[in-house]
Amino acid sequence: MLIFTFRRFGLALLILIVAITTMFLMIRAVPGDPVQIMLGPRATPELQARLTAELALDQPIWKQLAIFYGNLLQGDLGTDVFSGRSVTEIVFQQLPHTLWLILSSIIWSATLGIALGSYAAAHPNTVIDRITAAISVSFVAAPAFVVALLSLLIFAVNLQWFPAIGAGEGFWGRLNHLVLPAFAIGLSWVGYIARLVRASMLEVMGEPHIRTARAFGLSERQVVMIYALRIAILPVVTVIGVGMGFLLSSAVFAEIVFARPGLGKLVIDSITTRNYPIVMGSVLISTGLFVVSTALADLINAWLDPRARAAV
Repeated sequence: MLIFTFRRFGLALLILIVAITTMFLMIRAVPGDPVQIMLGPRATPELQARLTAELALDQPIWKQLAIFYGNLLQGDLGTDVFSGRSVTEIVFQQLPHTLWLILSSIIWSATLGIALGSYAAAHPNTVIDRITAAISVSFVAAPAFVVALLSLLIFAVNLQWFPAIGAGEGFWGRLNHLVLPAFAIGLSWVGYIARLVRASMLEVMGEPHIRTARAFGLSERQVVMIYALRIAILPVVTVIGVGMGFLLSSAVFAEIVFARPGLGKLVIDSITTRNYPIVMGSVLISTGLFVVSTALADLINAWLDPRARAAV
């Protein structure tokens, strides 16, 4: 397991380097003068030249990349062009809001999805199974931004059960402000996880070790919860790890609709103003979250099923 862990995180580091390098080159390939866009048309030539030198935009692209990685190894993500603050400080100030939103979405959607999928698999071809299938497909087909707008209108504006905008103050205030955004971006995952668990569970229920457990006189509940679910949940762990990227993109809609602070909104605002340091810092953290989450998903799978350790 230790060897597998080192190999998996080595692969994750390689993926991270390739992803960051590709994003760096793509941002630099966007047409237009970034300095003029950031400073505006009335900026003096001297100010433009100074900012160009500070961002190393007057250097060859390979040297810009080398400077970026050199600063990155020292923990320096750059300085915000407009405020003069450290990019690291700005990004990590917004990061907790996005992390809480994503984690709360994963927790509630995975819990409900696994429960629905397990129950449907334990009662195949029944009325409950068909109802669960219909509900799951409906949830999967619901776009996150549509759910966000509808939940805002229904639960915040009309019923006034939850606050409409902001992140809240204090533990209970933040939790209250998380309900609608987490519901909006997690709803489709309930249906997706439920269908995935049902399909995987039905396949596992036909395995020899399940028949052996039943032959020993274990109850159906014990067979499902202890022996079947442990194997059936493996694809769900992988999907949740890979789904971090999709949840990050969905969080952008939630942060915009509900006027929440967060990494997604920070990236959108920075791209609009061509604020290179903020964009690169945000993309770096987002990519790192995605790569680490997939690596952790692989490690959990390898812990649950030793056969997965030969995958890397």
